[in-house]
Amino acid sequence: MARVCNEGFDKEAIKHQRDFYSIAYTQNIVSGRWKFLILWYLKENTRRFHEIKLFLNNISQGSLTKQLRELEQDGVIERVVYPEVPPRVEYSLSPKGKALLPMLELMRAFGDQFGEQVE
Repeated sequence: MARVCNEGFDKEAIKHQRDFYSIAYTQNIVSGRWKFLILWYLKENTRRFHEIKLFLNNISQGSLTKQLRELEQDGVIERVVYPEVPPRVEYSLSPKGKALLPMLELMRAFGDQFGEQVE
């Protein structure tokens, strides 16, 4: 099994277990309690921080900030700050983030099929 070190993935693991690396790479990007839901919420529209916070009403401001920063660092979302007072910040999916949408759609379909039905 490939080992992940502080600097990233072991080079030999990438070379000899590419399929494992690919799955682990994707998992590292989307791991986090709220990331899937943030991506799903951004799939059609650019959103402001407050809108995302309202959508995920149980998330703390600190957790949301952390998740958004990680998604931005991984190149999955884009953050635009407008030079206004107070500053306006908007988030949207990057092309890399849009490439994750088919996976999210499969997750939605799985949940539709096997998740609890609410009446």
